[in-house]
Amino acid sequence: MENVTKVIIAVAGYGTRFLPATKCVPKEMLPIVDKPIIQYLVEEAVESGIKDVIIVTREKGQEVMEDHFKENPDLEQTLKENGKEEILERIQKISKMANFIFAKQTKDLPYGNASPLLAAKQYIKEGERFAYMFGDDMVLSEVPCLKQLIDFSDQKEGSPTVGVQIVPKSEVNRYGIYQLAEGSTDRIIDAVEKPDPDSISEPYLAQFGRFVLNKEILDIAEKNVNQTKLGKANELWLIDQVVEYAKVKPVYALKVEGEWMTTGDPLRYMKTQVKYALKREEFKDDFLAFLKSL
Repeated sequence: MENVTKVIIAVAGYGTRFLPATKCVPKEMLPIVDKPIIQYLVEEAVESGIKDVIIVTREKGQEVMEDHFKENPDLEQTLKENGKEEILERIQKISKMANFIFAKQTKDLPYGNASPLLAAKQYIKEGERFAYMFGDDMVLSEVPCLKQLIDFSDQKEGSPTVGVQIVPKSEVNRYGIYQLAEGSTDRIIDAVEKPDPDSISEPYLAQFGRFVLNKEILDIAEKNVNQTKLGKANELWLIDQVVEYAKVKPVYALKVEGEWMTTGDPLRYMKTQVKYALKREEFKDDFLAFLKSL
């Protein structure tokens, strides 16, 4: 069983809930304090043992993201000349964190959160496990979220593993909800994408953007696209591919230890900003005092 060394990060959306801010700036480039969202995801992946970071973007309009992970000689020279050595070091580390690969999600692929996988399928070998991350989900945790999933998958003989969090019934219709096999605490048997809350029973195990998958699940997705076998709202949902695989071979759900922070809409993005700002030692006391003064 090979180690998981590749991650696919999906960032091909339009960020419509953030318009007009995301008209020219990808949502994943919006800052959380002083780093863009996408950089936090890459750092989590690298801390989890990932070497190759495959970022799936739209065909046009997201070049700034690729630029962020490249060297910038002019900026670096300016920082050096102005004696800003600490900032220079931080900037230089960005391009050296991993081997970056950028793949384009073309318009011939259907809409849906499994399509970025097909855009990057050429980079995954037969029999290989890899990690997958949604570009707008962040996790505050002691052990990197992705590492928790990789370690758990290792313990389960390399089986695919889905990160989940328990959500209240009132939020069930926002997420894909997994159902476990009878008598099991972690083996997935079925799932529903954004279900009617009254149609399923507890526990409400919501999928969020962390997965350890394998090439076979990619093959299932490709087959379903070729057969025009899509899911709810005529989209290619990852949850459907996972469940199809789970009918034949084991797939597990891991309740991640940590706080799931989504940046998918302005309100949750602002909450995430506050949570991460309060983790920063250099100004958390002043910021907390300001919040209390409101």
